[in-house]
Amino acid sequence: MFLQVHPKDPNSRNIKTIVECLLDGGVIIYPTDTIYGLGCDIFQHKAVERIARIKQIQLPKIQMSFICKDLSALSQYTKAISTPLYRILKHHLPGQFTFILPASKEVPKILQTKKNTIGLRVPDNKICQTLLTELTHPILSTSLPGEMVEEYTDPELMYENFKNLVDIVVDGGIGNMQPSTIVDCTKEPYEVIRQGAGAFDEI
Repeated sequence: MFLQVHPKDPNSRNIKTIVECLLDGGVIIYPTDTIYGLGCDIFQHKAVERIARIKQIQLPKIQMSFICKDLSALSQYTKAISTPLYRILKHHLPGQFTFILPASKEVPKILQTKKNTIGLRVPDNKICQTLLTELTHPILSTSLPGEMVEEYTDPELMYENFKNLVDIVVDGGIGNMQPSTIVDCTKEPYEVIRQGAGAFDEI
């Protein structure tokens, strides 16, 4: 299914359709404040396994992050955050960042890694925010398979390429070409391990 959702004023009927699809174990392609992501409900194990098959990568090796609505949702999936780190997160989020943090026990077993870390995001994107409000828990997010970033900005092209692999392609307009900036906060000093769209500064 190809669903158009207005980036500033998301249509509630289409949002409801997408959320029902996620709760049913569906896999979607959806816009964020950076590139489009491949996603599912974090609690739907079969959907998580489908994403691994689409990417043709074994589950523990896939770089996946949780898209969270806000800092309080994010804090459920990480261990206690120090005040200085909380300040840094608050300064940069919502925004074009993925923060690698120690995973809490709330992270579903299928998504736990040997390192016991998790990538967490709070995108500055109205479609994401509306979906998360309706869903009431995070959406899993990973990049689309392949290297052709240009193909992953145009929802119609993504639909052509992936319509047989995913349940819904959400058209929220042309996406960005730069992914999020990844910051590893599991050790000090914090380290930018991928420079993307966001400019990180330790306040």
